[in-house]
Amino acid sequence: MEFLQGGTLVKKNGCEVSADEALKNKDIIGFYFSAHWCPPCRGFTPVLADMYSELVDEGAPFEIIFVSSDRSADDMFQYMMESHGDWLAIPFQSGASSNVKAKYNITGIPALVIVKKDGTLISKNGRGEVQSLGPRAFQNWSR
Repeated sequence: MEFLQGGTLVKKNGCEVSADEALKNKDIIGFYFSAHWCPPCRGFTPVLADMYSELVDEGAPFEIIFVSSDRSADDMFQYMMESHGDWLAIPFQSGASSNVKAKYNITGIPALVIVKKDGTLISKNGRGEVQSLGPRAFQNWSR
């Protein structure tokens, strides 16, 4: 994905990682658009975290990248520490964050956009699919 190529992502502990390295063995990527101040987001995040943990434990080639709409970097990291799975995030208010929101036309949160590793859109309804199918949603995305 051109907007992440050569860039960095962050872990919930604040450590930076190469986006290219972190995503090299991942076939399906979920961009999770969310914020701590958003009640529906706080309700969905634990559901997504449970599904993510189950898929990662099974060795699924899947990664989630958090795209924050929080009001500060501190709020973003606090939210990640409290509720998120062990996934990655685009650095707070980076150009990549704006680019991915524009590319997938994100107008509200929470939203979960599922793409192939090359950025090809699979689903803009990842949230609904996770809520109705749980980890089985990954099988549909992998087809």
